[in-house]
Amino acid sequence: MTSLSWSIVAPGVWRAIVGTPEALTPLAVSGATPRVEALAALGAADFPFAPDAIAAEVVSDKQVIRLPLAEEEELFGLGLQFMRVNQRGRTRYLRVNSDPKQDTGETHAPVPFYVSSRGYGVLVNTARIPTFYCGSTVRKDSAHPPVLRDRGTDPNWQATPTSDLVEVVVPAPGVEVYVFAGPSTLEAVRRYNLFCGGGTLPPRWGLGFWHRTMLTANADEVLAEARAYRERGYPCDVIGLEPGWHSKSYPCTYEWRADRYPDPAGFVQTLRDEGFRVNLWENPYVSPDARIYPALESSSGSHTVWGGLVPDYTQPEARAALMQQHEADHVAIGVSGYKLDECDGSELTGASWIFPPQTTFPSGVDGEQMRQVFGLLFQRMTADIFHQRDQRTYGLVRAGNAGSVSLPYVLYSDLYDHRQFVRALCNSGFSGLLWTPELRHGDTAEEWVRRMQVVCLSPMAMLNAWASGSKPWDFPEVEPIVRACIELRMRLQPYLYAAFARYAFDGTPPFRAMALEETLRPASTAPVSEVDLTIDAYGPSATSAIDDQFLVGDSLLVAPLFTGERSRSVWLPAGDWFDFHTGERFGGGGMISITGDLDKLPIFVRDGGIIPLMPALAHSPRAGESVPLEVRHYGNAPGRLELFDDDGETFAYERGSYQWRTLEVTRADTGYTGSISPVPDGWLSAYGEVSWQWWGKG
Repeated sequence: MTSLSWSIVAPGVWRAIVGTPEALTPLAVSGATPRVEALAALGAADFPFAPDAIAAEVVSDKQVIRLPLAEEEELFGLGLQFMRVNQRGRTRYLRVNSDPKQDTGETHAPVPFYVSSRGYGVLVNTARIPTFYCGSTVRKDSAHPPVLRDRGTDPNWQATPTSDLVEVVVPAPGVEVYVFAGPSTLEAVRRYNLFCGGGTLPPRWGLGFWHRTMLTANADEVLAEARAYRERGYPCDVIGLEPGWHSKSYPCTYEWRADRYPDPAGFVQTLRDEGFRVNLWENPYVSPDARIYPALESSSGSHTVWGGLVPDYTQPEARAALMQQHEADHVAIGVSGYKLDECDGSELTGASWIFPPQTTFPSGVDGEQMRQVFGLLFQRMTADIFHQRDQRTYGLVRAGNAGSVSLPYVLYSDLYDHRQFVRALCNSGFSGLLWTPELRHGDTAEEWVRRMQVVCLSPMAMLNAWASGSKPWDFPEVEPIVRACIELRMRLQPYLYAAFARYAFDGTPPFRAMALEETLRPASTAPVSEVDLTIDAYGPSATSAIDDQFLVGDSLLVAPLFTGERSRSVWLPAGDWFDFHTGERFGGGGMISITGDLDKLPIFVRDGGIIPLMPALAHSPRAGESVPLEVRHYGNAPGRLELFDDDGETFAYERGSYQWRTLEVTRADTGYTGSISPVPDGWLSAYGEVSWQWWGKG
């Protein structure tokens, strides 16, 4: 074993080199540029391990990295995990996979980054498939061996013995390893996010409501569906087209089908005039009938998928061919974004499809590496098209990896288990990912409502009717409830936009699990290697097992009810909390029991929380438009919220054209006073008149 040599690469971030790393890595593909000033603003931090505590060796041509693990530690992250929140005691095989139906670690976005309850994070920057043994192995030379127990007589016998280490196995000649300081778990996540460029800031329209039309819909049918939203008074910002817009798909041409869309530019402009953006579905496999096929043929892999080319998008000429075609045929006529499907691959029995690991590519990359970063490559290219036009985009993708943080894409899945979808939403915040528990269909009116409630409090509020043809008003008996959900999404846009701005500027995830709530546990400052181990290492704490409630921003806590439930337990962090809908007070610091009617999603607001609301408009405000604010203050504590104010559509904020507007509530003997900071003369604010409401006082 060889101890690693660490160098500081950014404030609170260290790197070590093991062996000879390969050039293709997730961070290299993502194009992440660390936000050094924001990292420095987090303050000085010490290396969270003893200097020689992390070691590596080569075993059977694989790099094995060993890191110490303390007795009480919980481990979170490793990408978009559907099965559990605390990964301690588990083995995680981090392969990109479209069908994560077993608890192995495979998933759409298997980010090789974990964060510890002791307030540090570890990233293994590899495009290979790593295996993380998260306290699931015990070495013979362990300084803290587990207690031996007789399974026949001792009820405390454990199938997974207590371990004092994490082992990471990477099948590569070398790898980069990064360590991120805290001191809290949330701060470690923030450092990782900032090192990866900071979180994406969607355009305002991206935070509205989305509707995806049926697979074979034509222009007239799509326009009719969109106009039904306006006629019925439902907010909607984005209309998504599914595979049938292509002249051919599976594999794709990326060209408009003339019989369904005879005038693409006119079609897109008509929707834009009526307040709708257009998002196009596609996958990365290129049809022989595509005009760009000849330009990509020599820059593609040795194997095909569905008879289509698998381009080597690590090559500049391949990227240029796709980007130029997309720019000319889509973006130039007003298309606002993409849904990047099937970048992941499947090995399901009877439904296997993907290029195999032995695929060779012109760049020298093999199929294993390409599969791990294919989603990142597609995200990067399409995002760059919009960035070059100074237009923000927001879209969907089915595969990601480390470095996804700053890319304007939300993950989704063809799986459909509602509880797993909520768990994935909790887990996404550990790894710099965004996730939508999209709504496709409901077997009953109750399921329809419960799914709608959750999706409207997620990074992307979307009804994906590509196969079902569903509409929000499909269940007339609950139509007022569904309408209220979508209207609440629109009303919360100023609050959500502020939370995403923090994600971009200081790395705080806008949606996060309870394990990232800093009031739950103090961070330990002792180096991991100096903490003794005892038995019972895997008894989950009261917070590490919570996978069915989550935070939105700093002040909102969402506790969904699922189909068939009329009550549930909710963990409230320390302090007072207030029902968003009624202002009723609840004491925090433990579990409470609640009952919930179908028409109310349980939402709690932290004492002192400030929630700015705008009107439930038909679509999001355009650049230059201003909306009034209704600002709610909950509870008795003073409050403060930084409201982000810019044009909402371009990258002018990257050039310094933005304002932080401070909403503040102070308390005196005479009562409460609310204020908003002014803007400079000549600034065109997105926010107009402000009115204040006081909830939960007394």
